[in-house]
Amino acid sequence: MKEEDDFYIGYLDTVSPKTKKGLKSFVLFGILLLLGGALIFAFSQNKFKNSSFELTTSTKITGVYHEMPYPMLRVKTADNVYQNILLLGFGKISANPFLQKIRNEAGPLSGSVLSIEGNLIYYNGKTLLQITSDEKVSLVEKASADRLPKTKQLVTGMELKGEIIDPKCYFGVMKPGKGKIHRSCATLCISGGIPPVLATTDENNISEYYLLTDLEGNPINEQILPYIGKPSILTGDVVQIQDWYQLRIKTEDIKDLDLPSKIY
Repeated sequence: MKEEDDFYIGYLDTVSPKTKKGLKSFVLFGILLLLGGALIFAFSQNKFKNSSFELTTSTKITGVYHEMPYPMLRVKTADNVYQNILLLGFGKISANPFLQKIRNEAGPLSGSVLSIEGNLIYYNGKTLLQITSDEKVSLVEKASADRLPKTKQLVTGMELKGEIIDPKCYFGVMKPGKGKIHRSCATLCISGGIPPVLATTDENNISEYYLLTDLEGNPINEQILPYIGKPSILTGDVVQIQDWYQLRIKTEDIKDLDLPSKIY
């Protein structure tokens, strides 16, 4: 053994200066490596959306109730400007169980003016309202067909690429509320009656959202379950109901894509 060689013996208390220096360098390098990896991992994650869910705040909203085909409240925000607020139930169910009591008392509700208190959810120009109790739904004026929003046929046979999401989680309750990581939760929400929505992003990075129905404009929930949370291509007829679009489709025509989705 050469004189300058160092030999470490684990059961001895003393350590040579050369070994001490090597150990310090190794520990320092390990710490820097861990910190660097942590920073890279942190900055590579998707940022939270600026969506909001007012879980602890109740807001009362009055508007015209309609089902075209999903429960909504049409609210006037300015002269000749209306916003249609999508109504949802508490938890992973639709608004319908929370509207049944007022239906039993007042009969058909479409076209009625209702006052509903609940928790607001909003993001990217869309607003939803979670109803927490049927006691917080009251009739203001009886139904009149004149109050219902008009529908407008825009495009037939339009092809759109995006991801089928549940709007409650996507627009604010969960972060993230999309993709494979959220698929099981979204499946429970939509199977519980929450309307399915196609979220799309165009080449200019502008997002748009389409309520999904069958070709006749009726609700689809169970039929859409196999396609939730996957990048897909959907072809159907686009109908506009004021500030919402509706895509009327045949679920068997949906095409799955293996490409990663880009939804904002």
